[in-house]
Amino acid sequence: MLCDLDGVVWLAHEPIPGAVAAIAAIRASGRSVKFVTNNSAATRAEHEGALASIGIEATGDVISSSMAAAFLVEPGERVLVTGGPGVSEALAARGANVVANIGDDLDGSVDAVIVGLHREFDYARLRIAGRAVIDGARLIGTNGDTTFPTTKGLDPGGGSIVAAVASVAGVDAVFAGKPEQPMVDLVSEIVNAESGEMLMVGDRPDTDGQFAERLRCRFALVETGVTPPGFGTHRDIGAVLASLD
Repeated sequence: MLCDLDGVVWLAHEPIPGAVAAIAAIRASGRSVKFVTNNSAATRAEHEGALASIGIEATGDVISSSMAAAFLVEPGERVLVTGGPGVSEALAARGANVVANIGDDLDGSVDAVIVGLHREFDYARLRIAGRAVIDGARLIGTNGDTTFPTTKGLDPGGGSIVAAVASVAGVDAVFAGKPEQPMVDLVSEIVNAESGEMLMVGDRPDTDGQFAERLRCRFALVETGVTPPGFGTHRDIGAVLASLD
């Protein structure tokens, strides 16, 4: 099973009722679970640690949009990061030269600008990222989600920040996360299963649902995140269990 995190397993790391038990039941049935998230800010260890803190072992089971974005650059390229440490970690593993956007003028040009959720984003960082793209750098967004669900409602997502940089430079960004092809390719490479054997569980038809279509696998919609109750068939991840057989 492929499972989204925000709005499916938790809201701001607060577990959604029934989610932890549902994951345990799915694994107890002999099925594997991979967590496929557009959250690019956290490192793999942070994702895994947060899941462990609510009782879900996830070592090696998290696939994030930052990992997909890293494969859109080549080893040795110089990349300006307007995002969290998860992006920098993935780029370092790829062999790219990471330049952190701290709002200072750049020392030299960069080959690409990767933008994700960045809680310290401000005008100075927007100016630097936008100017780098105007000067010829490729603009890559970790994902296009303009919002993500929290216990207090929807907060701005990484896609909102990408849109700001794109508007400054007058270009369209290339996106890596769900539902885009880079994430499809990454999951296909990591998950050892046929499309017909997989199920994607998510809270966004336009993201998780389209991702499932591109993977040619089944999709189960939950209504505990972005999608409000009454939109689809399933209300929470516990109800998804009945659709697995």
